[in-house]
Amino acid sequence: MTTRNLKNLFNPSSVAVLGASPRPNSLGFLICRNLLQGGFSGPIMPVNPKHESIAGVLAYPSVELLPKVPDLALICTPPTVVPKLLESLIRRGTRAAIIITAGLQLHRDENGHTLHEVVLRLARNSGMRLLGPNCLGLLVPNIGLNASFSHVQAYPGHIAFVSQSGAMCTSVLDWANSQRIGFSHFVSLGDALDLDFGDVIDYLGADPKTRAILLYIESIHERRDFMSAARAAARNKPILVIKSGRVPEGLQAAASHTGALAGSDKVFDTAIRRAGMLRVYELDELFAAVETLARAQPLNGERLGIITNGGGFGVIAVDSLMEKGGRLAHLQPETIQALDAVLPPTWSHSNPVDIIGDASGERYRNAVSIMAASADVDALLVMHSPLATADSTEAALATIEAAKKCNSNILTCWIGGDGVAAARRAFHQASIPTHESPERAVSAFMHMVRYARNQQMLMETPPSVLEDFFPATATARLVIENNLAIDRDVMSEAESKAVLSAYGIPTVTTHIAKTPEDAAAISKEMKFPVALKILSEDITHKSDMGGVDLFLDSPQIVKSAAEHMQKNIHEKMPNARIQGFSVQEMAIRPGAHELLVGMATDPIFGPVIMFGQGGTGVEVIDDNAVALPPLNMNLARELISRTRIYRLLKGYRDRKPINMDALCTVLIKLSQLIIDIPEIIELDINPLFADSHGVIAVDARIRLSTTWRSSGGKHRLAIRPYPKELEETWFLGDNRPVLLRPIRPEDEPQHLEFLSRLSPEDLFYRFLSVRRVIPHAEAARLTQIDYNREMAFIATVKDPRTGNRETLGVNRIFLDLDKDACEFAIVVRTDIKGMGLGRKLMEKTIEYCRSRNVRLMEGHVDPSNHRMIEFVKGFGFSVQHFPDNDLIIARKEIE
Repeated sequence: MTTRNLKNLFNPSSVAVLGASPRPNSLGFLICRNLLQGGFSGPIMPVNPKHESIAGVLAYPSVELLPKVPDLALICTPPTVVPKLLESLIRRGTRAAIIITAGLQLHRDENGHTLHEVVLRLARNSGMRLLGPNCLGLLVPNIGLNASFSHVQAYPGHIAFVSQSGAMCTSVLDWANSQRIGFSHFVSLGDALDLDFGDVIDYLGADPKTRAILLYIESIHERRDFMSAARAAARNKPILVIKSGRVPEGLQAAASHTGALAGSDKVFDTAIRRAGMLRVYELDELFAAVETLARAQPLNGERLGIITNGGGFGVIAVDSLMEKGGRLAHLQPETIQALDAVLPPTWSHSNPVDIIGDASGERYRNAVSIMAASADVDALLVMHSPLATADSTEAALATIEAAKKCNSNILTCWIGGDGVAAARRAFHQASIPTHESPERAVSAFMHMVRYARNQQMLMETPPSVLEDFFPATATARLVIENNLAIDRDVMSEAESKAVLSAYGIPTVTTHIAKTPEDAAAISKEMKFPVALKILSEDITHKSDMGGVDLFLDSPQIVKSAAEHMQKNIHEKMPNARIQGFSVQEMAIRPGAHELLVGMATDPIFGPVIMFGQGGTGVEVIDDNAVALPPLNMNLARELISRTRIYRLLKGYRDRKPINMDALCTVLIKLSQLIIDIPEIIELDINPLFADSHGVIAVDARIRLSTTWRSSGGKHRLAIRPYPKELEETWFLGDNRPVLLRPIRPEDEPQHLEFLSRLSPEDLFYRFLSVRRVIPHAEAARLTQIDYNREMAFIATVKDPRTGNRETLGVNRIFLDLDKDACEFAIVVRTDIKGMGLGRKLMEKTIEYCRSRNVRLMEGHVDPSNHRMIEFVKGFGFSVQHFPDNDLIIARKEIE
């Protein structure tokens, strides 16, 4: 993933069209027509050896004879000539091309390679960026660029639309034009041979003219690039997604359309949420949500207040709110008293606030002012139904006047047609979201709520509970390697539990027996009652086959049960391979909940962790949720909260709440297991008993594969996990042990404490301003980093008085992989200077840059910071002071 040379694609100064044609309705004709009619100010150069001019513009016989090197080339020729045309463009120095042509994968060169492969190799070797093939093209209305064969032009605007489907592009563009909706960019990815969602999101996320990004997705090709780009861009502007293939039949159609595997819709939903994006399901909903989010202020809560002059519409709005999982604001006596003073005695005296059908503009103004200022309300929906006794436009203007004086999110819904058209225009001009029905207005509010929740997930600081978690990874790996050595891909229950135990997940004591006699002998050494289970890699659901027997209370009964079980299995599944039996202590936990915890491998997003209600009816009950690893306490708790059983786990009647921290800890440990051992592709713990005392795994199953072994599992996860391998212990000048490691989200409190202990001078040199208070949102960005894009090494020590760890210093780098470069910023706590910590942090950072193939380190230093200038010189940095820059720039080339 890179934005290298994308400026040539999205903001070219000149364009060439290869395959330009005078033949009406041909692709070459339509593209030339659109370019010429779009208002593009740069040279447009048609290439066609058979014609002197195209659409009245001088044409050129070949790329070599073009009068200048085009920034961007469009190719709409037969597929067999595309590679040669690309070679010519590369020799001329063109850095971006749009391949409109379809069918490259159906043709091969003389060496048997598909033209897809040939074209991609040419692009990768030269640095040329490709949009397509098999795409509609690209529109950038703000510069008059219509490099597409679209049937209509696009209006300029601040919304970017990116789609895998060309047909979806033309439909959306047609619909948007009818609504006078404009775009900053309109991008058809096509087959996404080179340029994919991650690249485009990266570019648009940094584009100041783009205020929101809309995506139509059928499938994802590069999971980590997509998630990394989306998480970065979603911090700065709204990203909204429509995903096709929500049902199995749709998934199959999407896979056929894009030529990529289509993953589970539930997993995709989880990925969207984790990245801070918002998913919608209909086109008009997509643009309505953009309007709402673009004009909304950050939500401080989820309580909706409703004002209406028609009680029935208020009821409809409340019904819709409750069905969508929203919260209705409860009005306190002070708010009701304030409304009593300005409303008729017959008003509803509760939320929704029914201000009666004949409500005047003044009544609307007063009610909106009071409700918007109330501490009971986080957002306000104002509705109006036209009546002969009430002026719709007057009510709208009064609402606008009140809204301008308050600092609240206000949505409006003026119900009707021509009679309320003027009111709606007034709301549009005042930049207040307005909707045609209560249901749509409530949906818009819930978009705000869900978007705020997803953004909060990006910013939350999780508690640190696993600081001293040191799993026995070598032990777990030995068990797994023993299975792989004999080509066994399904581990036994006992072996699966051994792996879980190595990661600190509580399991019941389990022993393996080869024969019924062995099972009886083993049971003698155990505490009765015991459970007996069949061991067979061919049997997934043991209880369905009669392979489970519980509460056995003597060796004789164990032997008899094993013989009967063996006979029963042979009758039901004569070809099943039986390895023996597992004998385990009965986990007697009266009142415990049976849960399911596990993982699976999604074809798009890789490993996912699942949680839900367990037991033998797990498929029928279908109460589960999924999450992407890695997990922390907040993410684990959020995963649990998305299931129906969550409400039972919190306790009810005489049932105590379970130990939620213990359950979250199991999920985090499972997440770490999946990160550490890429050979695990499937894992089930069912049931996991959970009660107020804790949790215990009763049954477990692990499936293995060596698919990711050669790469070490590096790109298996959609989100790059915490790089624990970069931790190291070092000793300060006073011999105190210091842990040097990458920063983590849970470091926010101690990082703020660290910044507070810097001298004013050191704070100024670090941030180029004196700041004692760092807002949470900014502190979260300092600690919740994407290890794919940046790195921050911190130095921590344990305070002997409190036992807590404190931060002594940090060196942070921001990677610019387009230039193989990074920018660094280093600071050490004022009272620690002179002990060698700064030097050690810089050495560690330089070594990390070398491992990431970074070739240039750069830092900006205040000219008065003489100590830092001498420090970087000691590492071989050159120091330059440019006349147009107030700062000194320190640079070092890394060999």
